[in-house]
Order: sequence, then structure tokens, then C-alpha cells
Amino acid sequence: MDPVEPPHASAGFRPHRVVVLALDGLLPFELGIPHRIFGRPRDERGRRLYEVVTCSVRPPGPVETDADFAVHVAHGPEALATADTVIVPASYELGPVYERGELTDALAAALARIRPGTRLASICTGVYVLAAAGYLDGRPATTHWADAERFQRLFPRIDVDPDVLFVDDGSILTSAGVAAGIDLCLHMVRRDHGAAVANEVARRTVVPPHRDGGQAQYIERPVPDPQQSSTSGARAWALGRLHEPIQLRDMAAREAMSVRTFTRRFREESGISPGQWLTRQRVERARQLLESTDLSVDQVARDAGFGTAQSMRQHLQAALGVTPTAYRRTFRAGGRPPGAVAPAGG
Repeated sequence: MDPVEPPHASAGFRPHRVVVLALDGLLPFELGIPHRIFGRPRDERGRRLYEVVTCSVRPPGPVETDADFAVHVAHGPEALATADTVIVPASYELGPVYERGELTDALAAALARIRPGTRLASICTGVYVLAAAGYLDGRPATTHWADAERFQRLFPRIDVDPDVLFVDDGSILTSAGVAAGIDLCLHMVRRDHGAAVANEVARRTVVPPHRDGGQAQYIERPVPDPQQSSTSGARAWALGRLHEPIQLRDMAAREAMSVRTFTRRFREESGISPGQWLTRQRVERARQLLESTDLSVDQVARDAGFGTAQSMRQHLQAALGVTPTAYRRTFRAGGRPPGAVAPAGG
């Protein structure tokens, strides 16, 4: 994946500038996600790690929403030229962009201001804008599951995955609809500054700290049927003993289910298998220990439940594209200038 480095990152502190492109017909909830997530992270000196700015394709003024109110946007398209990251939230009034995959003159002129190398991201149908501009040709992408089939027909050169929460393709990231935008933005914070910073943002936002991008968009039973047993107790039990060997039969026994029934119920509720879930929790635990402690790599591997450093190295390499030592060097306090962005996959 392509490395993404903001200009002047090593020349002293400068917050990473996120510019959100507000288009008519926007969804207020999705417009607010980048401001909420990127507006929170701070470095050890209390300085904001990101600066978030909203702009329009027109001069400053009102932008219509899909609700019964408009929002006043204080910046015009010139703000796009100052961005380190540009985010395009969903809109219900994309006109020819949605209907024929063609940019309007105003939108084309606005996007032309974006500097080469700027990180680009979309939430839900905001992906139509990136696709119509040609940014996604030959790349993987996603959007809301209900719109994925139509999007694929309109843009056959894009590899559309309708099943995932978000796709990170290095310099371009796309997400499914609504709350998946939160997952995408938290993922970018985690990629930029590590798990500890992202988890603190998640705690303050009162959302789960990490839903992996490959998790299914549509989970059959996100809220357990009160008439049936849930697997949440087994998950809580496992989280309290990640450092120990945990067998599938042990988790099933916690809920008094057969392994077969437990596995089916677990996938219905979480969208992934118990084994995949357990590995992801251990990777997350290892990330936290590598960032926040001086434990040896061998001890981190044992405490996270991988057993050996080699096993942990293989799992982190598969999940993050880096070794444990490289991850620690990147995300330990002082390991990178505040405001700098980690290479993709880190």
C-alpha cells in the first residue's frame, strides 16, 4: 500500500489537516463523524493532533442536508488545497455523480485543487464522488451494502466488496454507511498514532474501540433474541483470560451450548467466527502492550495469548503488515513527530 506522509511532518509540530467536503443533500450524522473522531486526539503536551475543517464546492454559505435544516459552511473549495486528508461523507443529492458516474463542473473544479499524495476517504455514498473522479479505478472499495450492486454496475473497473465495514487501500479508504464511518475514522487514527490514542478517542465517544474493517456489514443478530441464549458472556470470559489457552469448547461450555450451536450463534451475533474474533482480540492486546509497556516481545506474546514471539510476529504481520519490533518503534511515545502519519498498514 502507498505511504502517506503529510508535508513538513518532520519540520516541527503541525496538526494533520482533515478537510471534510460537504455536498448538498448530506447526512448530518455522517458529516459530524470526522469532527467528533479527529477532533479528540491530543499529544502528550495537550496539542491537537488533527485540525478539522469543513468546506463546500461553493463560496462560504449554507449547504442543504437531507433533514429539515441546512448547515452553514465557512470555507469554500480552496480549503481542499490545504488538506492532508480529504473525507467525502454521504449525500442524497449527487445528481449526475450518482446517476451516470459523472462529476459536475463545480465538483470537478473543487477536486482538482487536491494536492497529489493527499489521503482520500469516503463514507457511504461519498464513494461515488471518488469513483467518478477516477481515484478508485483498479482499486478495491466498499459502500453501503444496499447500494453496492448498483455502484459496481456503474463503475465496473472498481473491485467492490459489499460485505466489509471499510477498505484501507493505503492512500484511499472507503467505508460502508452510517456507523461504519466511525470505524473508518477510528481506524485512521489508529493507523496514524497507534491503538492507545484511538482507544482513548473511542472511550470518549462511547463506541467500541475496534471493529475490524473485514467484519461483515450486515450481522444477522446484532441484538440477541431475548428468548435465546447469547454468546456475550463467553466473549467477556475470554477477554479476561487472553493470556491463557482458550478452546472453542470452553467458550461454548460457558453458554451451555454445543460447539456447533455456539459457533453458529457467535457468527450470527458478531459476523465472524469465534477463532477470528479471538485472534483479533489478541492482536489488539499485543498492540496495547507494545505501545504502553517495556515488556519483552516474548512476554508480550505470552500475555496476549500467542504463546511464542514467532506466533505473534506472524499474526501481527498478517493483520498490520509490520513486525512487533517495528510496531513498537513506530508507536511508542516520542517514536514519531506529533501530527505525522504512519505508513499504510502500520
